[in-house]
Amino acid sequence: MLNTVPAATRLRPPPDGGGAARLYLAVARAGFRRFAGYRAATLAGTVTNTVFGFILAYTFLALWRARPGLGGYDTAQAVTYIWISQALLATVAVLGGGFQDDVKDRFRSGDIAIDLYRPVDFQGWWLATDLGRAGFQLLARGILPTAAGAFAFDTRLPHDPAVWAVFLLSALLAVVVSFGLRFLVSLTGFWMQDAEGIRSVMVVVTMFFSGMLLPLGLFPGWLGELAPLLPWAAMIQIPTDVFLERHSGAGLLGILGLQLLWAVLLLAAGRAVQRLATRKVVVQGG
Repeated sequence: MLNTVPAATRLRPPPDGGGAARLYLAVARAGFRRFAGYRAATLAGTVTNTVFGFILAYTFLALWRARPGLGGYDTAQAVTYIWISQALLATVAVLGGGFQDDVKDRFRSGDIAIDLYRPVDFQGWWLATDLGRAGFQLLARGILPTAAGAFAFDTRLPHDPAVWAVFLLSALLAVVVSFGLRFLVSLTGFWMQDAEGIRSVMVVVTMFFSGMLLPLGLFPGWLGELAPLLPWAAMIQIPTDVFLERHSGAGLLGILGLQLLWAVLLLAAGRAVQRLATRKVVVQGG
C-alpha cells in the first residue's frame, strides 16, 4: 500500500528544551525496563557469553603462548580483550537487533507511516530506545561474564576509576556509532520493504571489522592500517583498548575523537536518508 506523508506532518521536531530531554529520558528508561522483562532470554544470553568467553580465552591463551606479544598485547591483555568484547557484544548489538526488530515489524504492518505523523523526532525516538536497551545489556550481560573471566583467568582490570569512566564514555559512543549504522540499514526498508538481506551482510561486516573476532592490529598489511579507521572499529576495538589503557594523553583523545566523528557523521547520514525516504512511504500490510 502506498502512503504519502503530507509535508506539514513530516519530521516534526520534538518538544523544545527540557521537555525534549525529559521525553527522551523517559523513552530510554522504557527501553531499559522492556529488555529487563526478558529474564530467561537475558540469563541464556549471559550464559552464552560466558561459555564463548571461556572457549575464546583458552584459544587466545594457546595463540599468545605460541606468539608472545602478538599485536602488541601481552597474554593478560589478550585474555581481557576477550571478556570485554563479550561484554560489549550485546551492548553494541554486534549481531543486530534491538530497535531494528521493531522497525521491521512496523514496516510490515504499515505502522511506520503513523510514526512519521507523531510530533516526536523519528531518529531521536529510536536512539533513546536503543540507549536504554544498551544500558541494560551492559549491566546484565557485561558484568557477570567479565567477573567470571576475572575469577578464572589472569586478566588486567583498571585500578584507576578515571579509566572506568572513560571506558563508559567510549562504550556510549560505541552504542551511538552502532545505532547509526543499524539505523541506515533499517531505513533501506523504505525502498525494499524488507532489509533482512542488507542486515545479514552488515552483521558479517561488523563481526569482521569491529574487532569482535580478532584485534584489528593482527590484520595484515594495508588492511591492518585501514580497519582501525572504519566506523566498525569504534564499536569493539576502541572501547576495549581504552579499557586496557593502551592509549593515553593525546592518543586517547584521538581515538575518542574518532568515535565521536563517526557518531556525528552516521547520525547526520541517517538524518539525510530519513528526509529522503519520508517523501514517499511505501509499506506492506494494513
